Amino acid sequence: MNTTRHNWTKEEIIALYKKPMMDLLYEAATIHRVNHDPNVVQVSTLLSIKTGGCPEDCGYCPQAARYHTKISTNELMSVDEVKAQALSAKLSGSSRVCMGAAWRNVKDGPDFEQVLEMVRTINKLDMEVCCTLGMITENQAHRLAEAGLYAYNHNLDSSEEYYKEVISTRGYEDRLETIANVRKTNVTVCSGGIIGMGESVEDRVGMLVALASLNPQPESVPINALVTVEGTPLENEKPVEIWDMIRMVATTRIVMPDTQVRLSAGRTQMTREGQAMCFFAGANSIFAGDKLLTTPNPDVNEDMKMFEMLGLRPQKPFIKKMQPETIEAEDSVYQPLGEKPKWTRPGHKIEKNIEASASKK
Repeated sequence: MNTTRHNWTKEEIIALYKKPMMDLLYEAATIHRVNHDPNVVQVSTLLSIKTGGCPEDCGYCPQAARYHTKISTNELMSVDEVKAQALSAKLSGSSRVCMGAAWRNVKDGPDFEQVLEMVRTINKLDMEVCCTLGMITENQAHRLAEAGLYAYNHNLDSSEEYYKEVISTRGYEDRLETIANVRKTNVTVCSGGIIGMGESVEDRVGMLVALASLNPQPESVPINALVTVEGTPLENEKPVEIWDMIRMVATTRIVMPDTQVRLSAGRTQMTREGQAMCFFAGANSIFAGDKLLTTPNPDVNEDMKMFEMLGLRPQKPFIKKMQPETIEAEDSVYQPLGEKPKWTRPGHKIEKNIEASASKK
C-alpha cells in the first residue's frame, strides 16, 4: 500500500477513477492513513507578488494581458511588503508561503534578484517558501535553491493532448523541462492541474499518468477546480461537481501515495461537508487567505473553524524535508548568466482564446 509506482497506465487509473464511490474512498483513505497523519493538513498562503500583464494565452487565467478582465495589474512587490504578508500568514497558521509572479519565464535581472531576496527573507522566518514564476533554467533553479527555496510550482494543467486546447503560447514539453531543471537541485516539486476546463475523464487521468510517471513523483500535487472569470475564454464553463473533485483527490492519493495532495482553487464553491470528504479521500493541504492570486478563497478564520470542527491540525513546517540553508547573495556560487532560452511557441490557434482576446464587454 505504501509502494510508489511509476508505471501506471491510463487504463488502470481510469478504472480507479470510475470505481463505486464507497470503494474508491475506502481504498484512498486506507492508503492515506498508511502514509500520512489523517488529522494533519498543511496550510499554505498564496501571494501574488506580481499581478497581471502576462503574455501567455492560458484560457483559464485572468492575468493574461490579452483578455479583458477586471484584474488590476501590479508591479513586483517589495521585499518588505512580502515579509509583512509572510509574518501575517504565519500568525494565521500557515507554514508555507507560495509566491506567484505573472511571468512567462524567469529573466535574469533586478526583478529576479528581488525575488531571490524574498526567498531568503521568508526562509529566515522558518517558513517553507514556494515560488511559481514560469519556466526556469537549470542555473536559475540553482540560484533559487541557494536562496533557500523549499518548493517550485509548475503545473502541468491537464493532459498533454488537452493542454493544446487551452494554451497555444507554450508547449507541454516546456513544463516538463522546467520540472527537470528543478530536480537538478534540492528543491521539491509542486505540480498538478485544473479540472473543469471542458476536459474529459481521460484527460484528467492523462495528467495523473504524466505526474505519476515522473521519478521521483512531485512532493506536492495541487488539484484545482476551475474558477471562471468573466473575460476569459473559459468563463462559461459549468462549475465542477464536488463528486468530481472527490474522485480526483482520491485517485491522486492512490496513484501518488507519498505526495501532499493540495485542495486548491475552487474551495469557495465547496461546502464544509464536501471539503471534509476531500480530506478523508486524501487531501492534506489547503491554501488559506481571501484570494488565490486573483480569485476568491475562503477566509482563514473560516478554515480554522472547519479545522476545529473536523479535529484537524495545521502541519508544522519542514516535516517532510529539512529546512534548506540560505546562502546570501554575496556568497552565492551560481551567478546570473543572462540566458535567453528558446522556450517553445507551438503556433497553433485556439479559436475561443482568439475570440476572448478580441471581445470587449
